[in-house]
Amino acid sequence: MAENNSAEPNWYVVHTYSGYENKVKANIEKTIENRHLEDEILEVRVPMQDVTEMRNGSRKTVPKKMFPGYVLINMIMNDVTWYVVRNTRGVTGFVGPGSKPVPLSELEMKPLGIKTENVVIDFAEGDTVSVIAGVWKDTVGVVQRMDMGKQTATINVELFGRETPVEISFDEMTKYR
Repeated sequence: MAENNSAEPNWYVVHTYSGYENKVKANIEKTIENRHLEDEILEVRVPMQDVTEMRNGSRKTVPKKMFPGYVLINMIMNDVTWYVVRNTRGVTGFVGPGSKPVPLSELEMKPLGIKTENVVIDFAEGDTVSVIAGVWKDTVGVVQRMDMGKQTATINVELFGRETPVEISFDEMTKYR
């Protein structure tokens, strides 16, 4: 069982049947929605990477799973969340000694492109923000939604003459002054 009950979310690795990674992700996300566990199970990820393959004499870039048979979950470990994840169809168990889930360290998270340190923000939903980096740099928009787990905010930007929601990382925006 989940012995290390903590109020802090951590990233855990779950082992799945090969080829079931996306099904497991979808099933856990459905359960989060049905049981209203959004504040306890924050994100489910199947890390992907682009790989160039030769097919019929031409190069083709295709997405491949970085860790076939594994799913990453950002969650607060307690008896309920442990039970939900452990009993999801396709999950064979948490990665850790025995069946004790061990959270990934900061060092293990870095190569996966997952930021674990929280960005300090000076804006909230409804505030006008200015994008200071990335593709939408120099764009100004109003924060519609914030996702603390993913450290992103959704803002509406004007694209082809209409309002379009885009998700931007907290560290790429600041409150509009």
